[in-house]
Amino acid sequence: MNIAAAAWSNSDKNPNWFKRISWFYLPVSIVGRIICVLAAIFCFTVFLEVDRYSHSASDTFYGFFQFFICTFLMLNWIGSRTSGK
Repeated sequence: MNIAAAAWSNSDKNPNWFKRISWFYLPVSIVGRIICVLAAIFCFTVFLEVDRYSHSASDTFYGFFQFFICTFLMLNWIGSRTSGK
């Protein structure tokens, strides 16, 4: 048995980190909150970096949009996998 498999017991096969509300997943545990905070910090730092070198609002939007979408698609995927269906 490897370490990753030993970390999950039978009762933790489907952890409840998020709860689905409409189209969104809200964090209901500390792990879910940490994941959301890390995603927000990442998006904020990317926004600041893109905004530093952009020349207009649309330039900032085009530079930031791809990181924002990828981050929140990842959050949506994690939320769907850990919502405790």
